[in-house]
Amino acid sequence: MGGGGDGDAWADQEQGNGGGSRGGGGGEAKRSEIYTYEAGWHIYAMNWSVRRDKKYRLAMASLLEQVPNRVEVVQLDEASGDIAPVLAFDHQYPPTKTMFIPDPHALRPDLLATSADHLRIWRIPSADDADGDAPSANNSGSVRCNGAPQPGVELRCELNGNRNSDYCGPLTSFDWNDADPRRIGTSSIDTTCTIWDVEREAVDTQLIAHDKEVYDIAWGGAGVFASVSADGSVRVFDLRDKEHSTIIYESGSGGGGSNSGAGDGGAASPTPLVRLGWNKQDPRYMATIIMDSPKVVVLDIRYPTLPVVELHRHHAPVNAIAWAPHSSCHICTAGDDMQALIWDLSSMGTGSNGGNNGNGNAAAAAAAEGGLDPILAYTAGAEIEQLQWSATQPDWVAIAFANKLQILRV
Repeated sequence: MGGGGDGDAWADQEQGNGGGSRGGGGGEAKRSEIYTYEAGWHIYAMNWSVRRDKKYRLAMASLLEQVPNRVEVVQLDEASGDIAPVLAFDHQYPPTKTMFIPDPHALRPDLLATSADHLRIWRIPSADDADGDAPSANNSGSVRCNGAPQPGVELRCELNGNRNSDYCGPLTSFDWNDADPRRIGTSSIDTTCTIWDVEREAVDTQLIAHDKEVYDIAWGGAGVFASVSADGSVRVFDLRDKEHSTIIYESGSGGGGSNSGAGDGGAASPTPLVRLGWNKQDPRYMATIIMDSPKVVVLDIRYPTLPVVELHRHHAPVNAIAWAPHSSCHICTAGDDMQALIWDLSSMGTGSNGGNNGNGNAAAAAAAEGGLDPILAYTAGAEIEQLQWSATQPDWVAIAFANKLQILRV
């Protein structure tokens, strides 16, 4: 199902339109620029493993109208150049996100979280489990890869943020706090964000975060998170002061959404913001996506309301963003134009070379007038719905489109 070296890699945009592919067409499979895996269903949620002892491992999940859906963990075999399934299990509703525990040194159990109607934490079996110490298979779903049964995936906990009912508003997304892995923050269509202590399997904090549905959440530190919503705002919360939040950006004001011009002289109506990425290398910066817009908005939390830069080179709505895990000034974006684009934002005042002077935003706004061009571009075979940049292998980006998963060397 997997393959190596199947197609062109990134085109260098700095050498003209369509320039040569990075890395060349090399020969050996393990030197390929691209590996592809074809699933038996449409892929939506997808993410990299963080553990350093599980290189090239990813989890992905189906988007099916019927139940059950499927979650599959796959891994690249560097010797053969194939991406192969490691294990799979049933999941009633399509997961809106999957995420491995942020534990690069394997100090904790190997856990995978999924969000849908509830937040679920799954324990992935280790090699030791095959010797009779396997976790209970209760609620684990069927597990069979390459025709051979595997040790059962254990459903460690199923977390419902509604204390008064078995029903809760569907979860749109979540983020696992890499500074404090006990904490997971979820976002919901019921306007709330819920902070879970997953060790105690209990709610730590639940906030009415926005006026409308909350579409994404991202941690910016051990006790600070941000969220975006259908109300068009980016809001930052500090768990030390739960009564207040800071509005960093609103799509209906300033350089906001595509409908920010008010036709009758009244206030512009906000456009929903659907995705949020917080720059882990420089937490002064974050980026957000406007619903059905080809634009990506980059923000500096020190200068609320005014974007640092707007990225305009996509030709159809953007679906996903990922900051580079090893560089403060690089970001990857992907969308319905079938393109994944990598941008260098160092000229916009981000990163170690700028952003410390008071006129950083003014310079960024001026530079944005002519528009910033990406430095690398990759064209996939269909609309790209998911994008993740590997935190422990920063030379690799993963994208998902239709029923295909591709990992690309940057």
